[in-house]
Amino acid sequence: MSTHRPWPRPRRPWLLAMQWHDLLFAHWPVPAATLRPLIPAPLELQTFEGWAWLGVVPFRMAGTRLRGTPSLPILSAFPELNVRTYVTAGGKPGVWFFSLDAASPPAVEAARLLYHLPYVHAAMRCTTTAHGIDYVSRRHPGTPRPAAFAARYRPTGELYHATPGSLERWLTERYCLYAANRHGRVWRAEIDHPPWPLQPATAEIAHNSMAAPLGLRLEGAPLLHFARRLDVVAWGLDRVP
Repeated sequence: MSTHRPWPRPRRPWLLAMQWHDLLFAHWPVPAATLRPLIPAPLELQTFEGWAWLGVVPFRMAGTRLRGTPSLPILSAFPELNVRTYVTAGGKPGVWFFSLDAASPPAVEAARLLYHLPYVHAAMRCTTTAHGIDYVSRRHPGTPRPAAFAARYRPTGELYHATPGSLERWLTERYCLYAANRHGRVWRAEIDHPPWPLQPATAEIAHNSMAAPLGLRLEGAPLLHFARRLDVVAWGLDRVP
């Protein structure tokens, strides 16, 4: 087992490989009582020092491919934006996604089918400039849960790895995700990657209504971290009892 992982990798072959580029973790503390009704019953909402945390995470996906197949640039590279919190089941802390916006219709449909994840079609742009990463996302008209995000962000310090027991490690070092299908059954997908190469960050968030479909309004300055690139593999789904 890798020393940074809290449990061993699955023995069976992974299913999906991908790269995450120019990623911003923007996290807000939220009362646990606010998020608990939004989480399926088999899952336990996790808190850190009494607070649940909601993350808005824009990044650029690249190199997406199924095991044994090449990545096709037209299908495998696109902006993605997720809204997430942190849960656990069976001793495996992981990520619960409230939504995942993506600019690739094939990727949206494939992720819905393979992982039961709540992907949403959106018009998105992720551009690297001399001032940082310019990121814009707006869900297509007619989407049942409209939401949009616009920001410029960049790293402001040296690369580091979060220390054990710290909030930033608790927020970022997660090695599975949870999802529920349309029948309410909950599933777990294992993931693996090196430790997050984090940097402190700054962000000018011009617009952020990503939590509005949850009935939440995010206020105050978020906790920010940046990661230039992370290589990730994911396994198929396992049923959570």
